[in-house]
Amino acid sequence: MDDNKENVTTVAVTDLVKVFRDFWRRPKVRAVDGVSFEIRRGEVFGLLGPNGSGKSTTLKVLLGLLHPTSGNAMVLDRAPSSVETKARMGYLPEESYLYTYLSAREALDFYGRLFDIPTAERRKRVEQLLEMVGLKHAADRNIGEFSKGMARRIGLAQALINDPEFVILDEPTSGLDPIGCRQVKDLILSLAERGKTVLLASHLLADVEDVCDRVAILYHGRVLVQGHVKELVERTDCLRLTMDALEPDQLRKLLETVRSEIGCDASVDHPTMNLEQFFLAAVEEAQQAGGVATGAVKAGTIADYLSSETR
Repeated sequence: MDDNKENVTTVAVTDLVKVFRDFWRRPKVRAVDGVSFEIRRGEVFGLLGPNGSGKSTTLKVLLGLLHPTSGNAMVLDRAPSSVETKARMGYLPEESYLYTYLSAREALDFYGRLFDIPTAERRKRVEQLLEMVGLKHAADRNIGEFSKGMARRIGLAQALINDPEFVILDEPTSGLDPIGCRQVKDLILSLAERGKTVLLASHLLADVEDVCDRVAILYHGRVLVQGHVKELVERTDCLRLTMDALEPDQLRKLLETVRSEIGCDASVDHPTMNLEQFFLAAVEEAQQAGGVATGAVKAGTIADYLSSETR
């Protein structure tokens, strides 16, 4: 993750309020209550919060599916509801609603037609996306035969068919195994490197910590806290010193020196890899034996057409 993002605002939300009313137009639920944040071009921004915090409502406003009660939301310098804005956006919903009787290739071709992408370019993009999400070998299978993780990969591919400048991903790793999760996170980072702006909504905080530059945590419709991930999670009240392993006598002398010279006791532990890293290493070793893939396979490189050019 790179803190030196372009100083160009892709999303600007100011004092956003959304009140849902009952049949008689009386205020019923204040789902979003004065939310403000900005997302810059090339940034991966995390929108977090418990159920009922206002995340989904905020996303729907940014997608142009809901109109604010008050306040303002701008996406790519336009209102989210404008056709011009939607043409430059990509969206992966929490549940991928795909036509199960279509093959993976047919489904992506269908979404490409919706954006009126010329035939030759559309076919090129479809093949690149299938390779990118690791489903080229299953391109002609009906989506109804896919596992949830495979369908999720196709959902991610359709969100990128129009080469969007701004991508909203709602629980993008839902249904994926740890290998698929790592591949999706690497893809998100690659999109940011190419100048795409990504808004990530997820309950999997480890995923958010891995890829997001900044986050905003919502609670009861308000921004509880926002800032750079590293600054929010870093503990500045203690230090960790890492060095090569010491012999027991050397370690004892080091601790005694710390205690006598500085006047404090130090704890000692061994650095660890997280469980995801261990799992991926174990599977990669096992994959050396080979075998025939029936589900998703290792993802390919990012599609060439996903350019870094701005419009």
